[in-house]
Amino acid sequence: ELRELFSHVAAPTWKAAAIYGGWFGFQALLQVFAPGKWIKGAQLEDGSRLDYKMNGWFSWWATLATVVALVATGTLPATLLYDEYAPLLTVVNLFSFAFAGYLYLHGKLRPAGEKTRGSFGYDYFMGTSLNPRIGRFDWKLFCEARPGLILWVLLNLSIAAKQYAELGTITTPMLLVCAFQFWYILDYYWHEEAILSTWDIRHERFGFMLAWGDLAWLPFTYCFQAMYLLHHPYELSLWGIMGLVTLNLVGYTIFRGANIQKHRFREDPERPIFGKPAQFIKTERGPLLLTSGWWGMARHINYFGDLIMALTWCMCAGFDHVLPYFYIIYFTILLVHRERRDNAFCAAKYGKDWEAYQAKVPYRIVPYLY
Repeated sequence: ELRELFSHVAAPTWKAAAIYGGWFGFQALLQVFAPGKWIKGAQLEDGSRLDYKMNGWFSWWATLATVVALVATGTLPATLLYDEYAPLLTVVNLFSFAFAGYLYLHGKLRPAGEKTRGSFGYDYFMGTSLNPRIGRFDWKLFCEARPGLILWVLLNLSIAAKQYAELGTITTPMLLVCAFQFWYILDYYWHEEAILSTWDIRHERFGFMLAWGDLAWLPFTYCFQAMYLLHHPYELSLWGIMGLVTLNLVGYTIFRGANIQKHRFREDPERPIFGKPAQFIKTERGPLLLTSGWWGMARHINYFGDLIMALTWCMCAGFDHVLPYFYIIYFTILLVHRERRDNAFCAAKYGKDWEAYQAKVPYRIVPYLY
């Protein structure tokens, strides 16, 4: 039965391969040729700083305009991505395996390759290079910030279009999920430069784990709320709508407010926070550890805001099934693991200064709880 299901539903097709090949190539062309500014990344272990082209905002709108034009002219159906979801998923998985092989060889064949474990399995999975590039085209930044993220939004919109085709309307929960996640990615591209300070960009080698996660896992699982609502449509009361909008806004305010606050503090430590002088710990190594404002409430208060938004998206699908809540379960595990990893890294880096910081800001993610 599984073999029959695969052959009729999830088997890769040339159509799906053409769709994804065109999609990946289009995004790569935008990365190379679309206008954008070049900025320096974080300092590497050898003291150098790589140049990164930031043109996500332009590429985001150029992609949406292109998709709207293709659908409006009848060149492509609005439901294309939903209709091809299963074969596309298989194609992207196969592509991710092959692409990870390329990344493995890219790092191994470099004249001055980085140190690796020497184990094919580990190096293939974790990667052999921190910043695999062709010229100034950075594969890791591209895959983290382009094909998967925008495809996630387009999958949502295609699923919503399918609901409209079947019901003659788009339900309020579907509209909310699509709107919330559209705004999340819109906000991401508006603050695109923040990606250069993330752990993935600064410390993780680029292998199968990140490549598959960026290209396959993210877009094809993050759309589960929309997919569930397509097959289980229902309507929300006005109070339900207001509650979900408010909850998402609270999460966004914490998430974005905290990130902006830390960014401004790094630019100017003397700048007031919530109308008061910023409080911080000056470490022996030089960096300042912010202990006031949002960051006085928890050491990763931005994660708390992110989790509130994630929970809101899941709640849009109601409470009848666990599937829509897959995302908040997975995301909670991911962020708790990240916080633990970051905490261990910083404890080793800052020593007694980090102990003082933990005493000043005792909560990890959720104020007064965790």
